[in-house]
Amino acid sequence: MVPVGVLPFRFPGPALGSNPGGNSGLAGVCCAFTTRRGGASLPPFDGANLSFDEGDEPAAVTANRRNLAAGLGLSAWCELRQVHGDVLHIEPAPTELDRAASLEGDALATSTPGLALVIKTADCQPVLLAHQSGRFVAALHVGWRGNVANLPGSAVARLCAHYGCGPDELCAVRGPSLGPQAAQFTRFEAEFGPDFADFYDAEVQTVDLWRLTRTQLMRAGLVSGNIFGLDLCTRSNPLEFFSFRAARTTGRQMALIWIDSGA
Repeated sequence: MVPVGVLPFRFPGPALGSNPGGNSGLAGVCCAFTTRRGGASLPPFDGANLSFDEGDEPAAVTANRRNLAAGLGLSAWCELRQVHGDVLHIEPAPTELDRAASLEGDALATSTPGLALVIKTADCQPVLLAHQSGRFVAALHVGWRGNVANLPGSAVARLCAHYGCGPDELCAVRGPSLGPQAAQFTRFEAEFGPDFADFYDAEVQTVDLWRLTRTQLMRAGLVSGNIFGLDLCTRSNPLEFFSFRAARTTGRQMALIWIDSGA
């Protein structure tokens, strides 16, 4: 089987937040975003669908997930049955790789080395966070409903309260997702409302979700220079990514973050 396509990401190391000029310790944090390339799934899930919930053959999904885990050197991960809410699970137990997730929520955090946190997307924003010391990581599933509920901001507040740190000690990366030109909302007033007017282009009825997430992270206290983004639009790149806007029946890619157990 062709290996599942992966876009790796590594946070820059020095000069983060309250530790200017120091070493962030982020060399021990690993991130990866998958593409739809590779894998064993057949159309319309071709090829590297990683979700059991979309109607794909379970054997193909299992093969894809095992392929990905082996390629990244992972022995354990935790994923969620994502429900477009704001529930954050802190220090969750691993979940089974070869079956659909049952734990409901849209955010995860762990300090356990070797446990990868998994977010599944097909237009929504996967947002991965890490403490500058590398002592804990988190993963968020930010659909537009998550933005309306300010999941990025509330998750940062809860992470800082639990792990005893300041938001300026965190960094974040947003993965491939629905780009500003493709994020059309014809019912903006009902779905978002006036509080989000600064992010809405009424002429073309689009919402800049990338800028919205960045703004919510900054309002939560993250330093601007510690917020990164892979500016790849899932809707505009159908050969690389699954997109629910492009095809209602489609697969899901993954975003993963973990603390290297050998670091």
